[in-house]
Amino acid sequence: MNSTDRLLKEKSIVFIGFMGAGKTTIGKLVANKLSRQFIDIDKEIETEYKMTTSAFFKTYGEQAFRQKEKSLISQFSHQPGKVISVGGGAFLQEEVQQICLSNSMVIFLDVTWDSWKERLHLLMDSRPVLQGKSAEEIKELFYNRQSIYSKHHLKVQTDTLNTEEAADYIVGLLPSLSL
Repeated sequence: MNSTDRLLKEKSIVFIGFMGAGKTTIGKLVANKLSRQFIDIDKEIETEYKMTTSAFFKTYGEQAFRQKEKSLISQFSHQPGKVISVGGGAFLQEEVQQICLSNSMVIFLDVTWDSWKERLHLLMDSRPVLQGKSAEEIKELFYNRQSIYSKHHLKVQTDTLNTEEAADYIVGLLPSLSL
């Protein structure tokens, strides 16, 4: 095993992308295929506070959520061999970007607006950032966030892939990547 292979094996993988892009579903599959521990940052917060992210937002506010999110991302991304799914808004924080990009392999799961809007009805109730927004406001949020996802090590367009195909594609690419 050369030093690049060893480095890649030691680094955690962080999935970023807009809410509903498949970070958790594909992340779990990739973790399973690589025999790594999967960590969903939102689930970690929900478990610690014994409430949903929507309830956390209502009780403590978005700023408190982002602080807790940043703390957990920093903690887990410094650990070797994890697969981590971060919330769609986590990369809004420049400090989170720097932590992830310097300590982990960051994979951006990209989905087009046309494909994503087909999932909107599945996401509306569980995503606090979408609450009370019109379709036009959600579209604007989608496009505004695209630039924050441009900082990554690997971009995977998922529109034409099912979750299993996306996971296999990512696992197949990992050996050829250099960090």
